[in-house]
Amino acid sequence: MKKPSLLLSLLPVLLLIAVIVLGSFLFNGDMTEGPAQVALILAATVGSLIAIYALKVPWENIEHSMVHALKNTGGAIFILLMIGALTASWVQSGVVPTLIYYGLKLIRPSMFLITIFIFTALISLMIGSSWTTIGTIGVAMLSAGSILGLHPGWLAGAIISGAYFGDKVSPLSDTTNLAATISGVKLYDHVKYMLITNVPAVIVTGIIFAFVGSYAATDNPLNVEEQISQISSTYNVSGWLLLIPAITIFLMVKKVSPVLTLFISAVVASVAAVIFQPQIISQISPYGDLTWRTFFYAPIKLMSNHIDIATPNAMLTRLASTNGIAGMLNTIWLIICVTLFSGMLEAGGFIAVITSRIAKLIRNTVSLVTTTMATSVFCNVALGEQYMAILVPGNMLKDLYKEKGYEGRLLSRSLEDSATVTSVLIPWNTCGAMQAGVLGIPTLVYAPYCLFNFISPLFSIVIAAVGYKIWRFGKRIR
Repeated sequence: MKKPSLLLSLLPVLLLIAVIVLGSFLFNGDMTEGPAQVALILAATVGSLIAIYALKVPWENIEHSMVHALKNTGGAIFILLMIGALTASWVQSGVVPTLIYYGLKLIRPSMFLITIFIFTALISLMIGSSWTTIGTIGVAMLSAGSILGLHPGWLAGAIISGAYFGDKVSPLSDTTNLAATISGVKLYDHVKYMLITNVPAVIVTGIIFAFVGSYAATDNPLNVEEQISQISSTYNVSGWLLLIPAITIFLMVKKVSPVLTLFISAVVASVAAVIFQPQIISQISPYGDLTWRTFFYAPIKLMSNHIDIATPNAMLTRLASTNGIAGMLNTIWLIICVTLFSGMLEAGGFIAVITSRIAKLIRNTVSLVTTTMATSVFCNVALGEQYMAILVPGNMLKDLYKEKGYEGRLLSRSLEDSATVTSVLIPWNTCGAMQAGVLGIPTLVYAPYCLFNFISPLFSIVIAAVGYKIWRFGKRIR
């Protein structure tokens, strides 16, 4: 096997970037429905041909590397499937509508920004999805804030900041599980280590939103009675439904396997849907409201497939449109293709060459963390997908962290403190495009107000510079 040059090593990556950029124009930014996956397969194929014919790497080695990479990603794939089931079951059972209902009742105009920041953070933490939080609660909060006459940028910034903080530190989040898996770190160890950088970041962010909100609030009355009425007329709102998030949090505290936690919560919520929401179940099941067949059919249907529920309110209709496990398949397909691409890079020796050049830039902990974060941001910009911004740098740099003697927790935290939070700030990234479409506010309009998404990476670099709890295989540096 020959050692590739830097140019040859970068060729598959440059090809991937070129195809994705071209595809973004041709498919109007809608890349994750298939075009991005095909681009990854194309780049992986070209890279494999280079490895086989130019570097004399046997195909068996490439295939083995791909399979090994897929094996390491299997845990995250199982988590994604369960997240799809949980999101759908929480919506259709009335858990999410109940949270929105009580949240709207607690809003005070002078504390509006800080309230929605905290509220979206808590909801995102419990359900593990910034997209679901923004697309449901975020839309409701944006409408309520508009009644107050608040700037849409500040409203969107508070919503997105809270949702992405909750998403980042939630054990139920797909990106949290993905970063931990790719770095070889236990999930709860990863979450606890992220709190070191994210707790001070979220405190600073909260102080700013509280200060701005206290001056930006108007005397206009906040009339949310119509929205509250429509929620209660569509779903049976009940405090008993809050036991489901409580059970989920209890399982998380007890450090039950994330897959089991998600599945148990989804099953409980699905059964609760049959009991608490017969008017919803009647639109799902062809067997009536409370027959024995409904108890089997409806939970399986809502956890697994796309469901549309008719409501008199556009926000509720969007909320009630769920995809279950089936809705995660495109994401899983994307992860599989990214993993195959990464496996090819490793088998061909491309990663080793690129990493060795990156290693020359690293002199200390700060440069290591900064390089990791810069690589993740570059992938977010160039590849337009936060999963690729976690997987590609994670696969490229994990061996380098081992060589330098750093624990995987530093890698997993650096990936999340950059890839996850910056994805929503880029207009052509799937996250940026998604939130702009959901909120109806252009990415470049809301981006400057997403304070947490800027402050979190800065704290990650600062804490690395201070050396606080930076470990090398069980030993603190300082």
